[in-house]
Amino acid sequence: MFKKEQLTLGIDIGSSNIKLVQLKRVGGGYELLKFEMVPVKDGVIVDGAIMDKSSITNSLAELLKKANINKGQACIGLSGQSSLIIKRVTLPYMTDKELSLSIKFEAQQFIPFDLSAVSIDYYILDKTPKPDNTMDVILVAVNNDLLNDYLEILGNVGLEVVVVDAKQFALSNMFELNYGLVDQKNIAIADIGANSITLNIVQKGTPIFWRESVIGSTYHTEVIENAFNIPREDAERLKKGMAIEGISPEEAESIINKASDELYADIYRSLEVFKSNFYNETVEKIAICGGASLIKNFATDMAHRIDIEVEVIDPFRKIHIPDKLNPSYLKEIAPLAAVAVGLAIRRPGDR
Repeated sequence: MFKKEQLTLGIDIGSSNIKLVQLKRVGGGYELLKFEMVPVKDGVIVDGAIMDKSSITNSLAELLKKANINKGQACIGLSGQSSLIIKRVTLPYMTDKELSLSIKFEAQQFIPFDLSAVSIDYYILDKTPKPDNTMDVILVAVNNDLLNDYLEILGNVGLEVVVVDAKQFALSNMFELNYGLVDQKNIAIADIGANSITLNIVQKGTPIFWRESVIGSTYHTEVIENAFNIPREDAERLKKGMAIEGISPEEAESIINKASDELYADIYRSLEVFKSNFYNETVEKIAICGGASLIKNFATDMAHRIDIEVEVIDPFRKIHIPDKLNPSYLKEIAPLAAVAVGLAIRRPGDR
């Protein structure tokens, strides 16, 4: 009864930053204990896979030092088109125990990999059988080499991985905590990172569609770099709204908007795929996070271009932030913490 809560670190390893979040349950909500972030070198993370283990190990060690953490339990999020497969499948109705014994057999028809090379998990969406005595199940398979790389690196810095999640589901958990999902029909949650867009569509609290694209806010940087023939560092500064000698804000904004159109188009294509797969169902709202959501007018321009309400996510909306953690700064960069918050609310033993 009086056992101390085991706090879990949410560790989001992205292609441009690693984010750490630690939350504590307080009453019916959460309080933020720690948030830290360190940069990742270009090319170290590609499509969710680790290209340079030593670089990520060093970055993680720096992150833990900033957070004043020596060891602990962690939840990590995985992504990547080539290494992570998530499918919603319909199977003959069976109990959870029966499915746990037959999952590899059932997965053979849906997973295009050698099953010995992947780890498989599942989640039954509704324990009540449908009229045709079937049930809908979310099936997840991750490449073992990718998984083992993450486990090894976190172990090397003193962290025990107790939960492994897909980043799509971490986004759903974060959004539900802060905004609720039960009464909302179709909400698209999109994490627009440096090199990818992770999109998850949730219907009344249940994930029903997900898609990952290999385009992100680095595209803005590349377009600015080429348009003005300037170093990447200066292109990043322009993207963030900072001034660069010889380039007017109006010129920079025009180029940024053209680059944004490509990201809007990618998200629109995902929504069209969803519409075609789900009997012309439409999305009522898009909630965005990630680095691109911090670009000036990005959300409002997206809403105008694809004619859907767009909202920038605040993953700390219902989380108490103590004054010592600089709430004003955290509110400014909050969309970068969305996945890490979704991971930090997980606890050992969660499915």
